[in-house]
Parts: sequence; structure tokens; C-alpha cells
Amino acid sequence: MSHAPARGAAPLVSPVLIAGCLVILVSFAVRASFGVFQIPIAEEFGWARAEFSLAIAIQNLAWGIGQPIFGAFAERLGDRRAIVLGAVLYAAGLVLSSVATSPLAHQALEVMVGFGIAGTGFGVILAVVGRAASDDNRSMALAIATAAGSAGQVVGAPLAEWMLGFLSWQGVFIVFACLVLASLAVLPMMRAPEPAGRTELQESLGQIVGRAVRDPSFALIFIGFFSCGYQLGFITAHFPALVTEMCGPILQGGVLHSIGISTTSALGAAAISMIGLANIAGTLAAGWAGRHFPRKYLLAGIYTGRTIAAAAFIAFPITPATVLAFSLVMGALWLATVPLTSGLVAHLYGLRYMGTLYGIVFFSHQLGSFIGVWLGGRMYDLTGDYTLVWWIGVGVGALSAIVHLPVRENTAPVAAAA
Repeated sequence: MSHAPARGAAPLVSPVLIAGCLVILVSFAVRASFGVFQIPIAEEFGWARAEFSLAIAIQNLAWGIGQPIFGAFAERLGDRRAIVLGAVLYAAGLVLSSVATSPLAHQALEVMVGFGIAGTGFGVILAVVGRAASDDNRSMALAIATAAGSAGQVVGAPLAEWMLGFLSWQGVFIVFACLVLASLAVLPMMRAPEPAGRTELQESLGQIVGRAVRDPSFALIFIGFFSCGYQLGFITAHFPALVTEMCGPILQGGVLHSIGISTTSALGAAAISMIGLANIAGTLAAGWAGRHFPRKYLLAGIYTGRTIAAAAFIAFPITPATVLAFSLVMGALWLATVPLTSGLVAHLYGLRYMGTLYGIVFFSHQLGSFIGVWLGGRMYDLTGDYTLVWWIGVGVGALSAIVHLPVRENTAPVAAAA
């Protein structure tokens, strides 16, 4: 494979970036919709809330386990092969889930879906985009690709809610499987160079990973990403149900009819959509800021903002107005951590094995997602509400704000790194 041209001459918008954005948009549109199915599936089968919550939690954990695996697969055998494998697993998991009738079957099949998301999500796509971008453009290119995931979230939950108006949830799963496979049409555009420096080429995957896991800064980044996953996983899976149950009487009085939201389930889907919409701007802003300011301080600031927003939301009475306000604020901070975290990994350890290293860090994110989603359902069944789980999220958010401060970002970057 040929090397990249002069790094400063590469344009920001490239075929690789466009294709990567489209794949992530579809992948995340489907992933972000699963919270909408919480109530329909539980009501059809008479399951406790924890049953489908555990399925989504397993999906998140499988995604985290699969991320470094798909990163290494892409680096060894090719990015496009990894993406194809991921899309096939994703679609197959959705199709098989549509005919599953037991909690155990759904939970087992979500392993397949989670691995599918790993193959079509951030770990593989951001590594390709990062290699294709110039040094000057890399931070913003990673932000644009991340923002595409937010765009998927904007359309995913409302699209699922709309289709549930005339299709069964099983039919919606089938439609989503077809969309995932259709996204593979852009793969011919994903041809990225491998701008590895001499040092990177001389180091094996094992040497790079070993050097990273012995670095205290890598451990701090790993720990810090946990709360991001906890908060995002819990909110994506449970926020629509929380809104439906806590805002029902107010909404039925007509508070939001004037803006076209006439049911509590629609408000929940709109909240997830608004989070994604606000995060497009927030993620692009993070990409710009990552080029001008230390990423560790930006990450600490984002986690501090999340902590304050989450604490204020649960401390005051929950109304449709506070739901939309929280969604706007949280959305601006939602995935803004991703381009900064992935850019920090590339800065410290280089681009050659960025997919694998970011995948290892991302496992912490998905471990947090697993706990947030599962614990949300479990505590709801035990207590009848989500308050305790929410406050745990506030606590881990504060922890993440603190642990990023000692990261040694001023370490000399590896050749060809951001």
C-alpha cells in the first residue's frame, strides 16, 4: 500500500472521511434506538425490566470486548474486511433477535450485535480516518467522524419510534438489519494510507501494547473512559423509559402538544434525538479545541460539566422542560470525549496500532456501559425508579474529571502521531 503524500497537504474532507461517517451514522442510528424497544418488548412477553436491560448491557460489553479484537483484525488483515465482518454480524444478530422469544435468547444474540457494532463503530473507523488525515487536520477529522455517530443518534430513536407506529418491533429490527448491510456500499471509498514512522514499523503490536499498559497515563485514560460509558449506556437504554414514566401526567395535560410531542414515548425518543443533535456541535467544538488546548484538561472539563448537569437534573423536579434542557446540555458533552480520547491515544502511542490501543481503552467505556445499563434495569425492578443508579453516575463522572488531570500529555508524540 502506498504511503501518504505530504502530511500538511491532505484536505480535511476526503473519501475515507465521507465513507467512515456514513458507516458510523448507520451503525449508531440502530444502536441508539434500543432504548425505544424497552417497553414494547417487556410488555409483549411480560418480562421484568431487567431482562431486556441485561440484553442491552451484554451488547455493550460485547462491543467493548470486540473493539480491540476488530482493531487488531483491521490492522492485520485490512480495514474493509473488518467492517464487512462487523456489518454481517450486526445484521444477523438483529434478524435472529427478531424471532427470539426468551430473555436468554435475546441476551445471547446481543453478543453478536455487540461484535457487529465493534466492527462498524469507532475503533475501526476512527483508526482509518486518523491515518488518512494530515497532522493538522486529524483532530477535526476524528471529531467529524464522531459527530456522524451523533447524527445517527438524532435519527435512530425517532425513526424506530415512527416505524413502531405501523410495524412490529420485529419488523423494525429487520429494516435496521437491511440498513446496516446497505451501508457497505461505501466501502470502495475507504482506502487509507498507513503513515507509520520508522519507530512504529520497528515495533510489533505486542511491544506497543506492552509499552502502553505499563504507562500510568494509559491506565488513567482507561479508568476515565469508564464513566463516559456508564452515563451514555444508562441514558441510551433507560432515559426513554424514565421520561415515559415520570412525565406522563404532565404531558397528558398538553404541555408539549404545541411543538408536536403528544406522547411520553415520543418525548423520550425526542430527548435521545436532541442529545445527538446537540452533540454534533459539541463534538466538532471538541475537535477544534483538541488542536489548540491540552486534551486532558478538555476531558476533565467535559466530565465536570456532565457531573454538574446530571446532579442538577435529578435534584430538581423532572418535567418535560427539564428533560429537554438536560438533553441539550448533556448532548453538547455526549461524545465530545471520543475525538479527544482517541487523539490522545494517537498522540502518545502513534497511529500504527491506534485501533487496537483505542479498542483497549474503549473496553473500559463499554464495561461502564454494561454496568450502567444492567444496574439501571436491576435497580428499577428492586426500587421502582432510577434515582440511585443516576446518582452513581454522578459520582463516577466526578472521578473521571479528576483522574485525567495527572495524564502526562506533554510526552513527546510518536512519529506520525497527532
